[in-house]
Amino acid sequence: MRENLLFTEKCYQPVKTRTSKNAPRLSFSQSTFSSSSSSSSSYVSENEKILSLISHCIIIFTCTDPSESPSQQELKRQNLIDLLSIIKASKKPLHDQVISPLMAMISANIFRPLPPPSKPSSSITADLDLFPDNEENPISKLSRMWSHLQLVYEILLRLVINTDTRKLGPYIDHPFLVSLLSLFQSEDPRELESLKNVYHRIYSRFTLHRSFMRKAMNDVFLNYVFETERHSGVRELLEIWGSIINGFTVPLKEEHKLFLMRVLIPLHKTKGMQGYHRQLAYCVSQFVHKEPVLGGVVVRGILKYWPVTNCQKEVLLIGELEELVEIIDTDQYRKLALPLCTQITRCFNSWNAQVAERALYVWNNEHFVKMASMAMEEVFPIVVEGMERNLKWHWSKSVRQLTENVKVMFIEMDQILYSKCLEEIKRRESTARQAEIKRKEKWDRIEMAAAKNHRFVQQKQPPYIFVSH
Repeated sequence: MRENLLFTEKCYQPVKTRTSKNAPRLSFSQSTFSSSSSSSSSYVSENEKILSLISHCIIIFTCTDPSESPSQQELKRQNLIDLLSIIKASKKPLHDQVISPLMAMISANIFRPLPPPSKPSSSITADLDLFPDNEENPISKLSRMWSHLQLVYEILLRLVINTDTRKLGPYIDHPFLVSLLSLFQSEDPRELESLKNVYHRIYSRFTLHRSFMRKAMNDVFLNYVFETERHSGVRELLEIWGSIINGFTVPLKEEHKLFLMRVLIPLHKTKGMQGYHRQLAYCVSQFVHKEPVLGGVVVRGILKYWPVTNCQKEVLLIGELEELVEIIDTDQYRKLALPLCTQITRCFNSWNAQVAERALYVWNNEHFVKMASMAMEEVFPIVVEGMERNLKWHWSKSVRQLTENVKVMFIEMDQILYSKCLEEIKRRESTARQAEIKRKEKWDRIEMAAAKNHRFVQQKQPPYIFVSH
């Protein structure tokens, strides 16, 4: 079979890496375009040049094999540059018989086995650098093939933007999209950025595939949250989702609400949330902006996944809650006041000064204060008790000072209720002291009775007679 028939519609499946020694070369004659009588000679010549460049770019270099020729690698890079320049400068759409080998070349280059992850498992240290001495060199995460891959991704992006979707339809199908999505596990940030741009452009142009693409991304998120907690491209995928959510119409479909509850909210519980929290918070806020009544579901979901020992996550989540309070429906303020203020009180009682200070700064937000004022009878006793505990026991001087400022604000809001709360705290403390005294007296009586019983038993015991043999 002739070599130019190697390019079929399914050529984008992952292929084995080939070096310049054993890679096949493809040749295309002018007869390829002779059937189009309307094509000018220059157009035919341009297409022939494109095909010639493609035949050289199909050769795969790993850039790690010592047997590969550096000059051949450079030649391929130059051919890719020339191919990109021609595609950019071309005023006419690409010929159908050029698109097929071009897509095959792109697929052969980008769909490849990815190297194993640099970390044995996903952990918080990957994002926080808690152990810098053990941190691997970031250069090791960069692909050595990037000098070629960068140009291939640019060609693909240009092709997606400028080519009629009906022409690209046979090549950009579900298997292609799944293969493209699998590349988001690459640890090279440059490749992730290129993938994000390409995948987003495909989503915007190929409306037929939108539902499938959303479900495929959802599967990646669910696998990350509930199975592996290891994925390098969560941040980029959430950026794509942020743009998608921004285009949703109101009222939101049930499918989109389920995505919020089943995918976005559980993403708050992972160890590596700090790496993508900004993008996640944006997606969640977009939902609440479109339907403020969803604010209650989001707030309760975040409180459900509140971290116990991760102070950095607590600081981020406090900020997210503060932003949500500003945009949720005010009708939900009374329902959310007690659980929110209870959690904020726990946070400003934290022994971690950063968490405590961030929680105390929340009371500078007028929306948060307004929410608390709608349930003052329920909120005041909890918050006042937390502030009094801070003023007595917290080790940080700055936390105590901030607590004093918040106390002044609460007194100004309702001095009588504040005084009642203080009296109630004193009464409970007095009751607790009395209960402790009674408990101690009871244990003293039990110990005295046990001692008397021990002496009585010793007196009643008969003397032992020792017999020697």
